[in-house]
Amino acid sequence: MIHKFKAFFTFLALLGFAALPAEEVVAAAAPVETAAQAIFYVDNLWVLIGGMLVFLMHLGFATVESGLCRAKNCTNILFKNTMVPAIGFVTYAIMGFSLMYPGDAWEIGKLLGFAGFGIGSNPDASIADAMAYNGHFTYWSDFFFQGMFAATAATIVSGAVAERVDLKGFLVFTIFYVMFVYPVLGSWGWGGGWLADMNFHDFAGSTFVHSVGGWGALAGVILLGPRIGKYVNGHAIPIMGHNMPLATIGVFCLWLGWFGFNGGSILSAEPTKISFVLCTTMLGASAGVIGAMFCSMFMLRKPDLSMTLNGCLAGLVAITAGADCVSPLSAVIIGLIGGIIVVPSVLMFDKLQLDDPVGALSVHLVNGIWGTLAVGIFAFPECEYSFLTQLIGVVTVGVVAFPAAFIIFYVIKKTIGLRVSKDEELRGLDLGEHGMEAYPGFQFFSNQ
Repeated sequence: MIHKFKAFFTFLALLGFAALPAEEVVAAAAPVETAAQAIFYVDNLWVLIGGMLVFLMHLGFATVESGLCRAKNCTNILFKNTMVPAIGFVTYAIMGFSLMYPGDAWEIGKLLGFAGFGIGSNPDASIADAMAYNGHFTYWSDFFFQGMFAATAATIVSGAVAERVDLKGFLVFTIFYVMFVYPVLGSWGWGGGWLADMNFHDFAGSTFVHSVGGWGALAGVILLGPRIGKYVNGHAIPIMGHNMPLATIGVFCLWLGWFGFNGGSILSAEPTKISFVLCTTMLGASAGVIGAMFCSMFMLRKPDLSMTLNGCLAGLVAITAGADCVSPLSAVIIGLIGGIIVVPSVLMFDKLQLDDPVGALSVHLVNGIWGTLAVGIFAFPECEYSFLTQLIGVVTVGVVAFPAAFIIFYVIKKTIGLRVSKDEELRGLDLGEHGMEAYPGFQFFSNQ
């Protein structure tokens, strides 16, 4: 059996190092001496693949947001979504990872801990040293996977504040939110903090990623105000997205990336758990699509593509908290309800004159809350997850995330500025912020 594993990894090395001489290829393939090492290799590889799939989600966010907004702001949205993963990963390396996973270095009870600045540096560690980290993946794989999650929370904010936020103000917000707020809140559950001690369950981030991003988005939307012309005499005026094919491509990129988001959160390549989580994830997303389609037909008299696309994302966000602990039937119910509630939620925020161009509040905040609470309703009895504990987690994260985001945005607004000028907004942020257009030479209608 060991020889089969060695042959397998030698074959993988041959694929990756085809340009090297044969003897160097064999040398490049690390020896697999025990079955435990072979399993470690596979577990580690799956976590890295999961991180890569999460990275793909940034392409999905970029295309969804740009497609659902106007052509004159397309370059600006793409630029923000290029900067967010870069800023998020670097800031997470500086101190976010140590804040989120402090180990034994808790400073204030189980509320705040800090293991030190920067990340470790030992690329020449032996396989035995690497396995000693946790037996499934290396320290570097852990940081890589979690760093991809960190940037996602700020990306959620990007869509909600699109088409009028000042670029430098948004980037400054991203730095502080990802470096401080996201990791501290995440440490309460994933880092062994007080919520973990209460048996609060958020498998892959309905609360710690999506609702944290959603609370930040809500603060930004309130302080920014609506886009010019969005609300007239108390009525919401539709501002159509300029490229629905682009938005649709983005949703499918996110859907694919979510298999790494949820599947990678198993944190091993255990086959039964991965296959189960991927199935519940797919069922939740599919039910969300169906629920949003029927709800939009009922409420809007016609099936709305943008609502249906958001229904897919709503189902994914909703199932993310409990993908590992609910039955397939429960996954369908959770996703179906998520897809249904996203439609009236979008209309409700419009009624409140909270201008969210892409529906991020409804998808990530509302369904992040719903998905987390659903764990307390639908989880397998043997898991012993309490609805009250889930509710406490949802409320306390919101009580901290929203004011923290509001303060960051408010300080930015009063110092370097948060919103572009009226002339720049009307002309388009592509020309005003970047001096270029996404579609040079093409003519669009005035609202595009």
